[in-house]
Amino acid sequence: MPFDPTDRPWSFEHPDVLWFLLLAVPALTAFFWWSWRKRRRLIAQFVQSRLLAALTVGVSARRRKLRLGLLVASVAFVLFALARPQWGYDWEEARQRGLDIVVAIDTSRSMLAEDIPPNRLARAKLAAMDLRRLARNDRLGLVAFAGNAFLQCPLTLDDEPFRLSIDALSVDIIPEGGTALAEAIRCALGAFEENHDNLRVLVLFTDGEDHDGHALEAARDAAKQGLRLFTIGLGTANGELLRITNPQGRTDFIKDSQGNVVKSRLNESLLEQLAAAGQGFYRRLAGADTIDLLYERGLEPLPKTEHAARRVQRWHERYQGFLGLSLVLLLLELFLPERKLARRPDDPLAGSTNDDLRRAVALALLLALPSLAFASARTARKEFQAGNYAAALLEYEDLLGDNPADPRLNDNAAAAAYRARNYEKALHYYRSALASPDAAFQQKTYYNAGNAQFRLGEDESDPARKQTAWQDAVLSYENALKLNPKDQDAQFNLELVKKKLEELKQQQEQDQKDQKDQKDQKDQKDQKDQKDQQDQQDQQDQQDPKDQKDNQQQGQQEQKQEQKQGEEKPQPDDAQEQPQPAQPKEASEKPDPEGAEEPDAAAARGAVARMTLQDALKLLDSTKDEETLMPFHLQHFTNRTDRVLKNW
Repeated sequence: MPFDPTDRPWSFEHPDVLWFLLLAVPALTAFFWWSWRKRRRLIAQFVQSRLLAALTVGVSARRRKLRLGLLVASVAFVLFALARPQWGYDWEEARQRGLDIVVAIDTSRSMLAEDIPPNRLARAKLAAMDLRRLARNDRLGLVAFAGNAFLQCPLTLDDEPFRLSIDALSVDIIPEGGTALAEAIRCALGAFEENHDNLRVLVLFTDGEDHDGHALEAARDAAKQGLRLFTIGLGTANGELLRITNPQGRTDFIKDSQGNVVKSRLNESLLEQLAAAGQGFYRRLAGADTIDLLYERGLEPLPKTEHAARRVQRWHERYQGFLGLSLVLLLLELFLPERKLARRPDDPLAGSTNDDLRRAVALALLLALPSLAFASARTARKEFQAGNYAAALLEYEDLLGDNPADPRLNDNAAAAAYRARNYEKALHYYRSALASPDAAFQQKTYYNAGNAQFRLGEDESDPARKQTAWQDAVLSYENALKLNPKDQDAQFNLELVKKKLEELKQQQEQDQKDQKDQKDQKDQKDQKDQKDQQDQQDQQDQQDPKDQKDNQQQGQQEQKQEQKQGEEKPQPDDAQEQPQPAQPKEASEKPDPEGAEEPDAAAARGAVARMTLQDALKLLDSTKDEETLMPFHLQHFTNRTDRVLKNW
């Protein structure tokens, strides 16, 4: 019976095992009871009763039943551990790597053709849901198009919004008839995120009829922007007459503007050209494996990108305790004797040295030694799971002191150091863990070492040391890919680090170029300043004789003026301190006729420009009778002004 982890603090990973537990324990109990009785009957048939009592002296039937009970309880705990009980959980962010795929479905009336049953649109919707089933880690969006196109569902990882958007598709969802493939491609291109280096994929479901005529041009433009286009053809080459059911339930044929019945055919040549322009391929929807081939050969080999994180529940496993209890019960059943302990009358302490005591001591030591041996490892694991990575690292280092060559301990210590952001120590332990003979373990260690080297380079401020660390990371990822060429995570990280290295080299070259340009500019500025100073000095040297001559002439004129003023009558002090400019009286009383026209014209223009509130109201009242409704025209979003609209 499945358990809902959202309404209780515990859960089971495999709850179906609990049903087997409910059946196995009673069945095992009934089997032991039947075998007990069967055994007693067989013994009574072959052994006489007086001999049976002598042979079974000291045998305790209660202990035999206890041993059977321990065995049944051990089996029950094993089955309970197989159900994997879980108590408590943590929320973690899990990131997924996949593609961004936009599915564009033709919803024009030509999709009602029944040349592929039940009709083209229904088959396209089923094929889109098959693609959603295959692309579990990819984000899917939906574009519906006919004479126009719009985004029905944005890119999402959630199945439910995409399924609801698919179910809502019909030939009436877009009121504008016709088929505009170019509009569908442009609308799909706008559904992807801007400034994002993810690979853009468009899967186009249509019959290939294009009433716009610019589909190939739109496909080439989209390919230049990084869009991969795959086309799926719906229909047959012979085609089918288009029928439509009116509101009265009567079926009629769709006719063109000349009254001719419209027959829709699959245009495979156009779809092949579109796919070739979009660096994809074309498939006709025929059979059950069309979408499987599309995903396996076209979409799955494409490079994946990392999507946004989602929160997931990570339950804490608690099966270890039940499994340990089962082992303890098995050991007790093994060492528990069937006969009672017998003491000698003359030696009351003799029973303490018998075989049963030795077995009990051996059992105690057997149970104590593993707990002592794994106490530190268990503590380190608890600290790691609790997020105390520094404490977990200290515990693993204590364990490495006794066994420094253990690859597993080195790997655990490296993981703790990596989480504690001590990347140098993590790299040291990863290198020690490479001594393991297991190829799969080595591949994982090379991958983790590459991660540590990349983080170590990120923390470096020196560009040279950063470049060295990232080059070491590239070597580690390449070694991991040599051991497992199918490791997509290692391939993705390798490409990312190579891209970072290229950007770092370009930045260093740009910095050197900028420094050189700054130095050249500074040298040019210094040379210009020196040249300007030299020119100023030369000009000053040339002007000095001329200035001396001008000064002499000015001094002679001043002496002449002083002599002339001495002969004239001196003026009052007030007139000398505040001289008033003498203007002709005619100039103040009679202005210039030409200047008088400008204020009059400006006043006239101001009078014309101003309007009073009453004048404005009168003007509005006079235009009320001329008011008419503005006609509304449906805008067709297309790049062709001569387009002939077709309603199919």
